[in-house]
Amino acid sequence: MSNPSLYERIGGDAAVNAAVDLFYRKVLADDRINGFFEGIDMNKQAAKQKAFLTLAFGGPSHYSGKDMRDGHAHLVARGLNDSHFDAVMENLGATLQELGVPGDLIAEAAAIAESTRNDVLGR
Repeated sequence: MSNPSLYERIGGDAAVNAAVDLFYRKVLADDRINGFFEGIDMNKQAAKQKAFLTLAFGGPSHYSGKDMRDGHAHLVARGLNDSHFDAVMENLGATLQELGVPGDLIAEAAAIAESTRNDVLGR
């Protein structure tokens, strides 16, 4: 019998949906990074993020977006850097904590997110 995925252990679709919605409320309130979201259709953005996190956390794959490097290249050209990535990570951790996700699962989610840093930042 296989071990349940992080997706299953955090609560599946309902948990990912709640996390993404809360996460983007935090991001849009964060002056360090909210400028990168000006003019973005946040409903589409949230849907892409939900599909991506479902895939990244081991859930069913419905993600059809660009890879991390291509999807963020325009933001790197606008100055996206490690400090911005760190702010996103902070908001992700705070979101999961607020939703009552246990610390070991937050650490696992953070490790998955951290593994995308170099691609997101075009390195």
